[in-house]
Amino acid sequence: MEITHKKSLILLTIASIVVFFVVYLIGHTIFQYKSYNFMMKQTSVNKAASDDIILIVIDNKSLIRLGRWPWKRTLFLEIFDYLEHHTEAKVYGFDAVIIAPDTDFPEYDREFSRRIGSYDKLVAGVGFMYDYFRSEADKELFDKVLSQKHDVNFIDKRSAKYRIKSKYNSFTPFLRDYFYNVKNLGAVNTYQDFDGYIRKVDQIISYNDGLYPSLPLLMYSKVTGIKDFTITDKYVFGQNKDYKLKMPIINMDGSVYSYLSYYKTDDGVYSHQKISASDVIESLRNIKQGKKPVLDAEIFKDKIVFVGSNANSQALQDVKRTPVSDTFAGLDIQATNFNNLYKNEFFIEASPAYGFVVILTVFLLVLLLICTLPIPAALMCTSLVMFMYFIFTFLMYDRRIGVGLILPEVFMLIAIGFGYSYRYLVEGRKKEKIQSVMGKYISKDVMQNVVSNIDGVRLGGKRACVTVLFADIRGFTSISERLSAEEVTRILNEYFSAIAPIIEKHNGILNKFMGDAVLAVFGEPIKNENHAIDAVKCADDMLKKVKQLQTKWLDEGKPKIEIGIGISTGEAFVGNIGSEERLEYTVIGDTVNTASRIENYNKVYKTKFLISEETFLRVQKYVDVIKIREVAIRGKSKKINIYEVLRILSPEK
Repeated sequence: MEITHKKSLILLTIASIVVFFVVYLIGHTIFQYKSYNFMMKQTSVNKAASDDIILIVIDNKSLIRLGRWPWKRTLFLEIFDYLEHHTEAKVYGFDAVIIAPDTDFPEYDREFSRRIGSYDKLVAGVGFMYDYFRSEADKELFDKVLSQKHDVNFIDKRSAKYRIKSKYNSFTPFLRDYFYNVKNLGAVNTYQDFDGYIRKVDQIISYNDGLYPSLPLLMYSKVTGIKDFTITDKYVFGQNKDYKLKMPIINMDGSVYSYLSYYKTDDGVYSHQKISASDVIESLRNIKQGKKPVLDAEIFKDKIVFVGSNANSQALQDVKRTPVSDTFAGLDIQATNFNNLYKNEFFIEASPAYGFVVILTVFLLVLLLICTLPIPAALMCTSLVMFMYFIFTFLMYDRRIGVGLILPEVFMLIAIGFGYSYRYLVEGRKKEKIQSVMGKYISKDVMQNVVSNIDGVRLGGKRACVTVLFADIRGFTSISERLSAEEVTRILNEYFSAIAPIIEKHNGILNKFMGDAVLAVFGEPIKNENHAIDAVKCADDMLKKVKQLQTKWLDEGKPKIEIGIGISTGEAFVGNIGSEERLEYTVIGDTVNTASRIENYNKVYKTKFLISEETFLRVQKYVDVIKIREVAIRGKSKKINIYEVLRILSPEK
């Protein structure tokens, strides 16, 4: 049994390790993002976006007021004219990529491309792509000009393992005149995780052996005056006398990414102040006509502005799936990125190593609690640990540090399962040991009955028809006087050890030892209609066993021991007697007394095996007997016949 128990513990340990790593590897991918979304949504509601950032959006109102899409591109010029010449905005970014010519109004395209170079505060968008340019001529032409579209200097101090070839092979093929004339271009790429959510952005693009800033980073450079940025394995640094940037980064495929720290959104679309593009254009037109503008230009003073589109039109709808909303405006993602840079409010995700250590720690902690504490205390402490870890996670996210939420909680539940499996094995082993030891004090059958009905154990019992066997050693007093106490004890132990299995074999229970005597009961608690036959067969086997022991003891120089057996069948009280604190399972009644009295007649008639008349009537087909006579039994008013059993006629019923 010990080997089985050890094997069970080994298998449980192996299973724990296998399950731990399988759940970790699968769960890290599945649960990490889900917990990120949940916690980001819960904590971002406490953080308002900066008032220094304004969105100008081509929205539904703009289409209603200024005409359906597509617009003449000169309408964009009106927005830029207003911001450049009629406001004191610090810088404005154009979250759009101009690639296709306007075949309906080519003259407006030419004007747009010609005038775009006149806007000093404008930073336009460029999108880097995995595809290659359509021709080598396009590649040479565009690549040569692109490096001139920003004035940021990157000092790359990353390890060699991060300075690898870029995954990008081209960028958006602009209208050529527009591309030549626009002064500033920043990347508008966003990184989409495998589940479709945007949690990080391309901050610095590695392309064609060069590094290019994102649209918000280039705007940040314009606003702060920081031109030099140092890139290390973990951070991007930039500093001058007024501003200081320390941005946590992720290095992937040669480019630099950063996590977005989102802000409160009331409508699920925008987290920054939003103004309709139609109000901007109408304000410019009113100014030119000498009328009062729709907007007060003061609202743009010292502000950073992002211009883009998001309307209920297939060409204009620009919503993305983010942790805070599934309909978040793409333009606001660029604004959020700038907000993070401008306020040094960056989100950091804990490293996989940190996450693994946390999971392993809480797993082992809960496992220890479950294995060592009482069940109520263990569950209470485990619940407290789970709750405290949730609070810890919330506080970490509130401080823009992402740690796993769901996976550690899952592993705590797994630890509970393995902990109770361990306890089941250990306590099962203890239970087996207790039963084994208690089986030496009380009948195994009684003990099994108690264990199977543990909640029903109480004082009381019932009357039942049973057969009682009483066996006694002849002349034990004189034997005891000739031998030492140790020798007597050894003989008794050997005798009892030999007959106990015989009683059990014949469906009896060894109710008690009484000095040198044995009391066994058949028919309860093991239900058996043939209890009288079983008792007689048991007595016959006991006598045969004693005969074998006599030969052995004589060879060892020990005295010859004889036993006498008396059997009686009848009704008796069977159950628990004693007190609430101390119970004893036993049989009480005239049947028990009769068995004892019948056994005493063995001394009178020089016999070894006597049974009552009631027993004889139940077993007469299976035994050869001699009727002794009617005898008086103390406590009974009438005499009864007793019989000596000579032999068993049939081994089976």
